[in-house]
Amino acid sequence: MSEYDVVESAEFETAGDFGADERIPPVVAVVGRPNVGKSTLVNRILGRREAVVEDVPGVTRDRVAYDAEWSGRRLTVVDTGGWLPDAAGLAAAIAEQARMAVDLADVVLFVVDATVGATDVDEAVVDILRRSGKPVLLVANKVDDAATELEAAALWSLGIGEPHPVSALHGRGSGDLLDAVLEALPEPPPPVQTAEGGPRRVALLGRPNVGKSSLLNKLAREDRVVVDDVAGTTRDPVDELIELGGRTWRFIDTAGIRRRYRENQGADFYATLRTQSALERAEVAVVLIDASQSLAEQDLRIISMVIESGRALVLAYNKWDLLDEERRYYLEREIDRQLHNARWAPRVNISAYTGRHVDKLVPALDTALEGWGHRVPTAKLNQFFAELVAAHPHPIRGGKQPRVLFATQAGVRPPRFVLFTTGFLEEGYRRFIERRLREEFGFPGTPVEISMRIREKRGDKGSRRGRK
Repeated sequence: MSEYDVVESAEFETAGDFGADERIPPVVAVVGRPNVGKSTLVNRILGRREAVVEDVPGVTRDRVAYDAEWSGRRLTVVDTGGWLPDAAGLAAAIAEQARMAVDLADVVLFVVDATVGATDVDEAVVDILRRSGKPVLLVANKVDDAATELEAAALWSLGIGEPHPVSALHGRGSGDLLDAVLEALPEPPPPVQTAEGGPRRVALLGRPNVGKSSLLNKLAREDRVVVDDVAGTTRDPVDELIELGGRTWRFIDTAGIRRRYRENQGADFYATLRTQSALERAEVAVVLIDASQSLAEQDLRIISMVIESGRALVLAYNKWDLLDEERRYYLEREIDRQLHNARWAPRVNISAYTGRHVDKLVPALDTALEGWGHRVPTAKLNQFFAELVAAHPHPIRGGKQPRVLFATQAGVRPPRFVLFTTGFLEEGYRRFIERRLREEFGFPGTPVEISMRIREKRGDKGSRRGRK
């Protein structure tokens, strides 16, 4: 189950418990008229040759987003086509792409060719940038030596502040420019304390008497926790270090969740609270399901709780040794019909009593944890979205057709994606996007969270505040 939220321009989601500063990276848009060296500057910022560079105007036509980092801060750098404000035809489409990039940016780098000086087109672009209300840094490019710095100083006449002389080709002044970019950005959020190192943490969840404690004892090869046919023997989460697959894991046995949270009373109420706390401490949850019985509402509720918590998920069907062919047939149909929101979760068929196939838990856990921490490069992600949107555009509703302009992966554990759009995407289309994301990039064993950052129309700020 994905979480779909509208993210306002200045409001970012906080990270989970894992990974340093997993908030949405700020967007830096690089704009300017054709052939002033925007793509060369982008490559200089990235420290590698990603953007196509050619000594012919108009090579870059679309917005192309890349991951970058400077002084420990992650950035999304958006390269744009040459901007001609009064263009027509294809050039007008390119200009509109650049305008959209400015609307979505946190900081704009306006690139001017210092050897040519300010042109009428540059001044027209400056007027548009002023109206955007975004922080703008004036980049005087092609300043390859000290003599050219005098020509760069003449760009003060544009009236948008100090020109930053750089040579995108040779790297001269690029570090100072990036320092200025960080100063223009909002203060970075405090880093989230990581929980790296040590054994991976696995929570055992399930309804009462499903076999959690029996499984823990089998994995530990000794009786670590009390097992009884009476449901509800375990009340407090039990942490155990267990050697499994040549590694040490921290398994957390939890109380069985009997009914809805608000219906629990007495000891069950506190046991459920402790179970939820144990899930928050875990990285991956193994949800045990009694395969000999029909899927219960509690099974589905526990799986939903894991997904909503953003933890990786493995489904373990216990008591598999008790199943006959008829029960296996109906179980497959139940799974297909009722667990549609967790088809991506690795599945293991085990017997906690006999130990059958419990060794298969390790590859299932590794698969889920790998998917939980998987990151897709921004360039590859946007290539995927460009092809997806071109082949399957959002349906037209009320005469409007919202589009995905570009996307970025805001974090991992679980993978979180932010779609920069021209309008609100319908739930069905968002589910389609998630399904195609999984088909293309995998993400087995992990929920995927998708949020939208909708481009605000001028004069329309605050109109969507609080809208989901």
